[in-house]
Amino acid sequence: MRVDIYSKPRCSLCEKARAVVEEVQARLPFELYVTDILQSPELFETWRYDIPVVLIEGVPAFKYRVDPEVLEARLREVMNGTPIAKTVGQDG
Repeated sequence: MRVDIYSKPRCSLCEKARAVVEEVQARLPFELYVTDILQSPELFETWRYDIPVVLIEGVPAFKYRVDPEVLEARLREVMNGTPIAKTVGQDG
């Protein structure tokens, strides 16, 4: 399973989101990729006002803040074959 975080340097929300994702990764195995949106004009244009964004299997699942319990529950659903959908209230 793959989880991506779109972020940029010196972004405190991005650092917090990464810490939460890594906390969950310690309990559940998945591949984690962190992408600096400043390195891609396309990603920067798309996400510049919405970081951090956490994607599960390529689908935006969280924006701005990540709740560890919700993330873990959603990852377990995906592991069990449930398609990923946006989290209510996250507008990801």
